[in-house]
Amino acid sequence: MHYSFALPVSVVITGMENQSDLNQALEAVRSFKPLGHAELAKIFAQTKLAATKGEYEKYKTSTHFDGTIHHPDYLG
Repeated sequence: MHYSFALPVSVVITGMENQSDLNQALEAVRSFKPLGHAELAKIFAQTKLAATKGEYEKYKTSTHFDGTIHHPDYLG
C-alpha cells in the first residue's frame, strides 16, 4: 500500500472484507512516509519479472478478457 500512496493519485481503493483488512489499511496510512529512490528501485527489482511477463494482469497482456479486441467500438 505504501507504494500506491507514493504514486501521483488522488485515491487508493483497497479491498476490505473484514476488520483486520481495515486495520491493516489504517496502519499503512498512519505509518506512510514518502518512498526514496532506493526503496522504489528495490520494489521495481522485486516485481520486474512478473511485470514483464504480465503474469498477474492478464487483462492487460492477453485477448482472453472482454477488451477492445472483442469490442472495437469501445475505441469510438
